[in-house]
Amino acid sequence: MSKGLTLARTFYRAGHQVTGADFEPYHIPVCGHLSASIEKFYRLSKPTSESGAERQYIEQVKRIIVEDNIELWVSVSGNASVLADGEAAELIEKETGCRAIQFGLNLTGTLHDKHSFIGTTREMGLNVPDTHLVTSEAEALAVLYPEKPRYTSGNRYILKSVGWDENIRTDMTILPLYTRQDTAQHIKSVGPTPFRPFVLQQYIEGPEYCTHSLIIKGKVEAFVACSSADLLLEYTPLPASSALSQAMLRYTTIYATKMLASGTGHFSLDFLVDENIARKAEIKTGVSPSEVRDLMNVIYPIECNPRPNTAGILFADKSEDLAEAYLSVLDEHEPKGVSNGHLSEDLVVPAPYTPSYYWIGSDLVTMVLLPLSQFLKGKCTFIDLLEQWMEFAERVVYWRDGTYEMWDPWPAWWLYVGYLPAMFMVTLWERKWWSRCSVPLNKTFPC
Repeated sequence: MSKGLTLARTFYRAGHQVTGADFEPYHIPVCGHLSASIEKFYRLSKPTSESGAERQYIEQVKRIIVEDNIELWVSVSGNASVLADGEAAELIEKETGCRAIQFGLNLTGTLHDKHSFIGTTREMGLNVPDTHLVTSEAEALAVLYPEKPRYTSGNRYILKSVGWDENIRTDMTILPLYTRQDTAQHIKSVGPTPFRPFVLQQYIEGPEYCTHSLIIKGKVEAFVACSSADLLLEYTPLPASSALSQAMLRYTTIYATKMLASGTGHFSLDFLVDENIARKAEIKTGVSPSEVRDLMNVIYPIECNPRPNTAGILFADKSEDLAEAYLSVLDEHEPKGVSNGHLSEDLVVPAPYTPSYYWIGSDLVTMVLLPLSQFLKGKCTFIDLLEQWMEFAERVVYWRDGTYEMWDPWPAWWLYVGYLPAMFMVTLWERKWWSRCSVPLNKTFPC
């Protein structure tokens, strides 16, 4: 994925030797396999639900670390492997001399599970949206239509899977619906059970934001926040000095201090913020600690990902500083600047005036080809078409592609002429229809 490729380039540009590994489904090389930043590459077996698959994956990772004398393993988990990576981290640190940038299994599971994350966060005294675990249609209806009025009555909710379910992750139906019968039918179609639990989470009307942070031994070493969406295909960092970014950083810092006290790993939060509050807080700077605390009470974390967020690509211009932050986990590592008496403990944030990131293949389809199709069908005007094309041209000139680097062009080339076309052919062959494609994640989402 783009975030893994960015990290490989980060260590390479900081002068380190990088070994890469990925699943490579159907034996189709992933784009990072061709990167100049990767000295050696391994294909891993996927930790599926099949008996022994997870153990085989963990042993593969351990064997690579031992045979290649790896000093630092940076896990760039997807949803499919995040729990296996938590277990692998414990085994690797116990049985090898390698250090892992990955929380252990229990902490990873607590953060990954939407219900346990919200419960843990509430116990820490931090602001959370009203959230209820539901394992049946009756439980969901009892929350939405309470017999006795609650302080939260009148709230609207979204039904979300506790785990990872690609088939319904894009369902943002706001409940309750117009009638109780319609609501019951929708819940029945989703099908919550004790073996497939869901949460009813309070719907907050306003923009969504995501954060990406690196936690080393309970301390936030790198942090960035940016606007988000259900399927995010462009990344623009919030200024590190903005009130909203400061509030999210403060939230993350408190979490790291209380919950992740000695933990090391990636920690990414998704927030919802009221529209009026968000737009002002995005641009407001020079805020006092009390103003930051007040703002923390009106931002709502909706889920946590104990793994890197794609927003990590926004650190591309801070390779040396970011690499130093990662390497600080090594006991024998001498921080940069010690030899000349200067030691920086500053938080790593994106460089000022970091450009927005996009993926040219995605925008070529959504901003050039689809508008052209709409124009030819008479569904939009020539002015509308021209506006889309000019915005696309502006991105090409002023924004930065999330995969392409002039000194390392082959991953981007292979992504569009090899990997994605091959994966599309596989979906056609297997008749696995999909509705959306995320180029940053190199994956499709089923209908």
